[in-house]
Amino acid sequence: MRTIRRLVYREVLASVLFVATGFLALFFFFDFVDELPNVGKGVTPYRLTQALLYVALMIPSHLYELMPIAVLIGTIFVMARLAQSSEYTILRTSGLGPGRALRALLALGLLFTVVTFAAGDYAAPAADRAAQLLRARYQGHISVGQTGAWLKERQDRFTYNVNVGALTGDGGMQSVRIFEADERGFLVTLLQAPRATFTNGAWVLQQAQRTRFDTGGSTAHVERSVLPELRWTTELTPEMVSVALLKPDRMSTLDLFEYIQHLEQNGQTSQRYEIEFWRKVFYPLSCLVMVVLALPFAYLHFRSGGITTYVFGGVLIGISFFLLNNVFGYIGNLRNWLPWLTAAAPGLIYTLLSLGAFSWLVLRR
Repeated sequence: MRTIRRLVYREVLASVLFVATGFLALFFFFDFVDELPNVGKGVTPYRLTQALLYVALMIPSHLYELMPIAVLIGTIFVMARLAQSSEYTILRTSGLGPGRALRALLALGLLFTVVTFAAGDYAAPAADRAAQLLRARYQGHISVGQTGAWLKERQDRFTYNVNVGALTGDGGMQSVRIFEADERGFLVTLLQAPRATFTNGAWVLQQAQRTRFDTGGSTAHVERSVLPELRWTTELTPEMVSVALLKPDRMSTLDLFEYIQHLEQNGQTSQRYEIEFWRKVFYPLSCLVMVVLALPFAYLHFRSGGITTYVFGGVLIGISFFLLNNVFGYIGNLRNWLPWLTAAAPGLIYTLLSLGAFSWLVLRR
């Protein structure tokens, strides 16, 4: 049995690696073509080498997204080829029953699950953050929309609404505005700064303009002052500002969880981020579903041609899973479905399909 596992594992690993490399090369080419119009532009000239580096930093994100599809196509190709050459029939007569084959592929799928989780939770967030900062260094800033990002925080009796216009290439912030309101909801203080930086547990606002609104006395008055540097204590981290300006699916699972906790503590909706959190949890497990879905292809009886058709079918199944995963995310966010069910539904649907195909084709036929 060890020899059989070694044979199947070697073939599947080589095939999955080949498919993943082909997909990554294709996406690398598309991303590079999209970056070419930006070459030579920006505050500092955006050179071709910087564009290549930016596109290379996007590879871990693409690997995370494409890994289940590569696992499905690679495993289908190996299973179909073994069936066509009658090698799988020989393996079956050697003692490789359906249960053993399923357990062997699940063990291999667990390895792909770990690789996918590591790519999505460690490599992709770090690489994507470095890519965005690289682009900001040459284009000037990273922003979203016309007004930037809005965040909210409560401290004691006061509520702070924070607006960040953009992130700079060195990790700082531009066009920062902080609105402080009391328990009645009245505006108390307005802080404005053209630039701010992160420190441990605080933001350092440079050339800050502070406007105080005093309505406690018989007459209301406004007091304005300019400070070269102002330290504002806050629990808003650079990751929270990044997710407000960038896509939440680029964050790690832990950062998403902390941001969800922050939103709930400040009375803000977190439906979108909860869905992304559970997708981070369930998406790597789809590699297990894909290897189970590919196993029935080893029990198909054919001797000439056909592998290309089955591989093409694997591509269509992989694309449909990717599309269904995104569709459920959008619909769940609009309909306020349970976040964990929204994220798990595509995997559950394909698990039922794979087990149904396995039961019908393998056990009954």
